[in-house]
Amino acid sequence: MRTALFLTAGVLLLGGFLLLGKLFAPQYPEAPRASTLAFVVAWLVVAGVNMWLGVAKAGYSVTEELPIFLLIFGAPVVLALVLKWQLL
Repeated sequence: MRTALFLTAGVLLLGGFLLLGKLFAPQYPEAPRASTLAFVVAWLVVAGVNMWLGVAKAGYSVTEELPIFLLIFGAPVVLALVLKWQLL
């Protein structure tokens, strides 16, 4: 359930970043690229903190937590890159 919540949060955060990139594009043509890059960096931090909490606080090993990290980080980032390539 927690993974699904993180994936949903990632998609919603992506929507916010892409919306900001689209809104600032007339004044700053590089805004869509910058907003996509900012999302990837921000989401890497969020996914990394989630992994650290799983290892440090919940007691999972790094090898147990790594596939979840890759899913939580990878799915929204792939979606971001596809949307940037197709729409922006």
